[in-house]
Amino acid sequence: SPATDAPAPSGDSPCGQASGEEATGDPIAVGAIVGATGPADFSSASKSAAAYFSCVNANGGIDGRPIAYIVEDDAWDPEIAASAAKGLVEDDGVVAMIASTSFVECGANAQYYEDNNVVVVAGVGVPRECFYSRNIAPTNQGPRLSGIGAAQYALERDPEMETLACLANAIPNFGAWVCDGLVAWGEANGVEVGTFLSAPDGSDLETVVLQAIESDPDAAVTIDPAPAMIAYLNIAEQQQDDRPWYGATSAYDLAFPEAVGPYWVDRYWAQIELAPLDSDGADNQAWVQLMDEFGSSGDPRDSFSQAGFVAAKIFVDTMLTLDAQAIDRDSVTTALIGVSDFKTDILCDPWYFGEAELHNPNHAGRMVQLVSEGIGWETVKDCFDVEDPDLDPIYAAEG
Repeated sequence: SPATDAPAPSGDSPCGQASGEEATGDPIAVGAIVGATGPADFSSASKSAAAYFSCVNANGGIDGRPIAYIVEDDAWDPEIAASAAKGLVEDDGVVAMIASTSFVECGANAQYYEDNNVVVVAGVGVPRECFYSRNIAPTNQGPRLSGIGAAQYALERDPEMETLACLANAIPNFGAWVCDGLVAWGEANGVEVGTFLSAPDGSDLETVVLQAIESDPDAAVTIDPAPAMIAYLNIAEQQQDDRPWYGATSAYDLAFPEAVGPYWVDRYWAQIELAPLDSDGADNQAWVQLMDEFGSSGDPRDSFSQAGFVAAKIFVDTMLTLDAQAIDRDSVTTALIGVSDFKTDILCDPWYFGEAELHNPNHAGRMVQLVSEGIGWETVKDCFDVEDPDLDPIYAAEG
């Protein structure tokens, strides 16, 4: 694959060519669209990608050419997302979109990217369109798979489990799509799954959580950005609910255990889409070093930050296989779609793009438990495939 032929970093740099020399050539414009303002700040992946590109630029860039990384905020508004994409593509001339993270931009822009031969290596794909689009391939699994993975572990812990509540957000092509995945998984595994969706602005979270509790499921799975997940658990704690609760990877943040408090120690689990934050893998340690040296102290250290690192690394490693002076949108699109067997210890399996209508190369994750020691999380189950019936074409293609 193009990505695996890239020069290996040398010296102490966690990125790029590790030359220690500032890139001063003609900039390569790269874009991203994130939901930074709105119901939650969903920009973690772009912050780690920005740190990665800053590191690359300080180490020779792409054979002397620096990366000009332009990040736009869609404020969770599809119209703003569409306008931002046109500005990045038509005015800024970006060659690709790297580490985008948004609840609305995939739906708003998937066709536009295809029409303009722009590819997206998304940091965090959220709604369905981020996975069912020819020109978008996320590095994460997505909320549907993360929720199903959590449900699989819930059944593994309690083989007698008969009922499960799925709590998510009613944003179009998010909450219903996510919980429908758990329902389909439940039908195949003898578990009745109830769906409880809150308003996009979270204004009825308490009502939705109480409805889920009143349905008396054997367990509950929460799938939302971290602030909403914290609210779910705070409400459940007020009710002294003692059933097991599970979450998607968005809960896996170093600040989360303190935010939800000691009530949830040893009684909350999350399915994580990337490596444990304290993994000693080479790429994960490079991510830690990169964020310390080139990020800011306020940048999240979470799964989505890892995802942005992976997206940026895929881009840079691929660009370093090309003639830097001939890099343009068409050559970048061809090269990125050609990426296959991209190995990193941050993902359970190699990542790839390819020509397809469905892109979900990351479909295996781990389970962590909220604990009182260390980073607040302990890995309790290593890599396992997620059993989403909709992934059958991918599993068949992978052989």
